[in-house]
Amino acid sequence: MATGKLGFGMMRLPIIDRNKKEHLPLRFDVVFSPDDYYDVDHEQVCQMVDEFLKSGFTYFDTSYVYLNGKSEAATREALVKRHKRNSFTLATKMPTFLVQSKDDAPKFFEQQLANCGVDYFDYYLLHTLRGPLYDPVTEKFGLFQFAAEQKKQGKIRNLGFSFHDSPELLDRILTEHPETDFVQIPVSYYDWDSYFVRSRRCYEVIRNHGKKVVIMQPVKGGTLAKAPKEAEDLMRKFQPNLSTASWAIRFAAGLDGVIAVLSGMSSLQQVKDNAAHMKNFVPLSNEEKEILPKVIEIYKLTGPLHCADYSKYENIAKNGMPVAGVLDAYNSCLIQPDPAFSVENNYYATERYANNVGKGKSWIAEKLINQDGDEITDIVEKAETWLMQHSLAGDF
Repeated sequence: MATGKLGFGMMRLPIIDRNKKEHLPLRFDVVFSPDDYYDVDHEQVCQMVDEFLKSGFTYFDTSYVYLNGKSEAATREALVKRHKRNSFTLATKMPTFLVQSKDDAPKFFEQQLANCGVDYFDYYLLHTLRGPLYDPVTEKFGLFQFAAEQKKQGKIRNLGFSFHDSPELLDRILTEHPETDFVQIPVSYYDWDSYFVRSRRCYEVIRNHGKKVVIMQPVKGGTLAKAPKEAEDLMRKFQPNLSTASWAIRFAAGLDGVIAVLSGMSSLQQVKDNAAHMKNFVPLSNEEKEILPKVIEIYKLTGPLHCADYSKYENIAKNGMPVAGVLDAYNSCLIQPDPAFSVENNYYATERYANNVGKGKSWIAEKLINQDGDEITDIVEKAETWLMQHSLAGDF
């Protein structure tokens, strides 16, 4: 079996309007929509799966909830029914946010086996672990213990979880659950040292525990596929024939201990392009890495705050509100193709949860003055309101 690091994320598959029989642009509200007016484009997905396998890659990632519950079935039809079981590796996820009792875990798991048409999962994850879903759900209902038992029975080959929270909580989970084989986290050069995502620190925690890593959102929801002209020109001085997206993929895939770098692909052409980048994969050189801080700065200056350095907003709130992180997250969300689907959205929710900020309440408790002596209360209120309105975490 091939061991290429590219992974096929089955979250953004091409879809067709059932009534009009035409392709639809994929938005986040379609990914989890309660409406049922669309179908997955089975013919194109089959072509995408075949091309991916032909290119020497094998890792497919789906979930109980992707595409309003249609992703696992689409994976079964395009992949499992059409290819030998030993020709691919399959990952899916327990919907922790839907679990309400101990009885739910076995029901979801058996349904997922049927949805995917398999007898076992190569990789099985507890989906989106973070503060509000760890002690109150995962620990309370014994989800790690349930998954470990399925692993003993051979129904799970590798046990892990996806994660969207702080390095401190990640360290605690891995300390309490050494049975974990791998962790899936968002990693991009843009978020390597960001205030909320903290890709570097989370990656280092995982590797310090001796665990493997699956990387999601290496291109940051498509943001790093289309760079501002100044940034693109800078990168093309080093690699005139490579796309800006390839820099993001090469950064992520060049890290040690990586099982797969996931790409949520929506067309056959995207599969071909990503496979071409990864077939003859070459990690970023030291010289290429040295220009990334400048590239990040250029990106951030295109945001509504036109700011790349938020250090003067650090430690200015007496109640511990992470003002610099809030402003940086707001600015970063609004430069992305789909701001409401930005990874930063939910991190503010986890920060609020960890600091016991009441649901629906603003964290702002006083006038906020930055280190230059300027009052910034209004812009912080605007940023906080936007993040709260667009959070998918449901913890506000």
